[in-house]
Amino acid sequence: MEALNLLMHGFQTAFTLNNLLFCLIGVTVGQFIGVLPGLGPVAGMAILIPLTYGLEPTTAIIMLSGIFYAAMYGGTITSVLINTPGESASTITCLDGYQMARQGRAGAALGIAAIGSFVGGVVALVCLTFLGPPIAKFAVRFGPPEFFAIMSFGLLLIVGLMGKSIAKGMIAAVFGILLSLIGMDPATGTDRFTFGQLWLLDGVEFVVLAMGIFGISEILVNAEKNMDIPVPPKVKGFIPKRSEWGISAKAIGRGTVIGMVLGLIPGASASVASLMAYSTEKKVSKHPEQFGKGAIEGVAAPETANNAFSGAAMIPLLTLGIPSSPTVAMLIGAFTMHGLVPGPLLYEKNPTFLWGLIASMFIGNVVLLVMNLPMANMWAKVARIPYKLLGPLIILICMVGVYSVNRMIPEIALLTLFGVVGYFMKKLEIPGAAVILAFILGNNLEYTLIQTLSMSNNGLLYLFQRPISGVMMGLCILILIGSIVSSVMKKRDKLAADQEV
Repeated sequence: MEALNLLMHGFQTAFTLNNLLFCLIGVTVGQFIGVLPGLGPVAGMAILIPLTYGLEPTTAIIMLSGIFYAAMYGGTITSVLINTPGESASTITCLDGYQMARQGRAGAALGIAAIGSFVGGVVALVCLTFLGPPIAKFAVRFGPPEFFAIMSFGLLLIVGLMGKSIAKGMIAAVFGILLSLIGMDPATGTDRFTFGQLWLLDGVEFVVLAMGIFGISEILVNAEKNMDIPVPPKVKGFIPKRSEWGISAKAIGRGTVIGMVLGLIPGASASVASLMAYSTEKKVSKHPEQFGKGAIEGVAAPETANNAFSGAAMIPLLTLGIPSSPTVAMLIGAFTMHGLVPGPLLYEKNPTFLWGLIASMFIGNVVLLVMNLPMANMWAKVARIPYKLLGPLIILICMVGVYSVNRMIPEIALLTLFGVVGYFMKKLEIPGAAVILAFILGNNLEYTLIQTLSMSNNGLLYLFQRPISGVMMGLCILILIGSIVSSVMKKRDKLAADQEV
């Protein structure tokens, strides 16, 4: 009951004219980013974070959160109409969504996708409303050892699952942590890795790194591709057949559960949630042969799962301060920029902000449901904007955005450097998201490690002497061993296969 009262106060914050306006802007921009092939929510948020400077923290995070979950809606439209996913989580939707469009049923595919997305997103937010406070109250008891262990566990799990190679994931993570060390030493106050550059005393700006690794590099990679987009069909008839409602409702229910569970796990992603939901539907279906030929549950389940994932991913972010995906890591960076610390104390120190944010996400999901269907034809036309026009415009926005933060030319040079580094990382299949996650968690890892070592004379052994941190550190060791063993076995199997050939 207390959670409901707090949520009602949150709606009072969210319904102020300023917050409502920026919620609308956020979901509209997120929809736009989701529709554009080759951009995606991570790069989109990286590019637009500088626009939040000067805004109130609540307003800024409401807008950025809107971009996060709205991009999931937007990617569906191009997946169904032109067989081109706007973002990776909608790739699986192409299998049946596009086939439905070819059969003249694009409207029904978009309709059930919008309904499933709305249901998945809202149910996940309800869970956030009621599960968040007790988790936060429990997490308040954690000390520096527990937070160091939890952050280490989350980082290792994400790095281990993110790339095709554990070695490449670790390279990215180490690079991110090294970048986080630039600036003032928190223990001694001495400068380190600044090379005599006074503008680096405060460290590398998160915006510069994020926009370079994701924004600029994404444009460079996409510039090499042929981005010709086919003409989308006209959309009409958004209501599925009466016989399809029962099947779709079950698919939406299962997709909601799968998306929510995976949203709580660091290292999972909306793409994994979509794929698992689709695979589950195919396994339980009485007619699995229809999948890939226009099965409506093949659209309903993955679209529900990726939006349920978005809502559920906010639970570890707001209660523990742990990012469960690269896009959520972007939100943590935005929190820090605006003087907010995600974690259990957020519920005590910033309840107006917290509940206003949660309430705005309910409002945003309603707005997206209304916006998605009547404007589907317009959004499909947006996807056909030539990339040769869009690319240079995005690069210009990145440079202006970086300069507007501190008004320093060297940061534009650093942006360009990170863009080139990000480009080669993509070519070498080194996960750029691991760099961002390690960079964001690096300062907190160092700070909590210093506090932990000052609490005991046993050094790092103290981490294993406390129940929660001991379990987490044990899991970290298991993840490392498991990742190394898995990598060695994959190489051995590949060598065996090559020898047979």
